[in-house]
Amino acid sequence: MQNHFELFGLPARFDVDMAALDAAYRDVQGRVHPDRFVNATDAEKRVAMQWATRANEAYQTLKNPQKRAHYLCELNGVDLQTESNTAMPMAFLMQQMEWREELGDARAAKDADALDALDKQVRMERKAMLAEVGKQLDAGDFPKAAEGVRALMFLDKFGDEVQYAYEAIEG
Repeated sequence: MQNHFELFGLPARFDVDMAALDAAYRDVQGRVHPDRFVNATDAEKRVAMQWATRANEAYQTLKNPQKRAHYLCELNGVDLQTESNTAMPMAFLMQQMEWREELGDARAAKDADALDALDKQVRMERKAMLAEVGKQLDAGDFPKAAEGVRALMFLDKFGDEVQYAYEAIEG
């Protein structure tokens, strides 16, 4: 079976030409869209629906940088072990502890400005980490990139906690 990149005729790289991805997606969807199969047999309709679903899933994966990074790791034989491998570099863990303390303080003080500052820090760290993971992927260092993808997942969860704190003080 084709991988997501092959489905859209794109090189299996982190750095994806978004315009080419969008055009390839529209092309594939145009060929398998259920409207084109109204007079087809039930089996043909089912196959077309499966292809349309697969194209949509592939597109959503490749369009999202973090999902694309995760997919590239797995495509290259690196299991991210997201459930079992929570080992992170000490500096990253220390940063997480500092941010958690800041979040607790901001939440307790109902300090929206502190939450804004924390949210900005997390977004900047996430952007920098994603760029680094992209370089590692395109250089073929999939095990190191996998570590970065796991760290991004931590950052996403923490970012969600910051958003919940906003909601709690605004609500």
